[in-house]
Amino acid sequence: MGQRQEQLIRSFCNAWGDGTASSRPDVEKILAMMAEDAVWQLWVPGGPTIKGRAALRSEIQRQMSYVTHNHCVIRHMVSSDHIVMTEREDYAVSSGVPMPHSMVAVYELNEEGLITAWREYLDTADLARKKGVPMDQVGGPSL
Repeated sequence: MGQRQEQLIRSFCNAWGDGTASSRPDVEKILAMMAEDAVWQLWVPGGPTIKGRAALRSEIQRQMSYVTHNHCVIRHMVSSDHIVMTEREDYAVSSGVPMPHSMVAVYELNEEGLITAWREYLDTADLARKKGVPMDQVGGPSL
């Protein structure tokens, strides 16, 4: 069950980059896999929620201004007709600082096979430590 859905999510993750300095997210490919009114919650709980393709494009481009070397490595994946969950080991360099991190991402798909919702669950305190943010100021940094 869910092979088509899982392939979409593999392609989606691959579109973010291969971890090299020269690779960049393929914004058009990423957005083509998302519904017009898709929602991305950057981290759960409490992270910002980005709604709609125009806002998604802006957020991806904003992140591209300081994040490089993106690479999503799927370790485990489970799916049903409308939900795909991945356990990932991701890598990125944020403002020159390596930021390897583990996460779980949940994707909801519509009848057309497009992503309608995408939520990322990760340890934001771990990312803050890697960025050098004092622990008393940790409130949920983005990559």
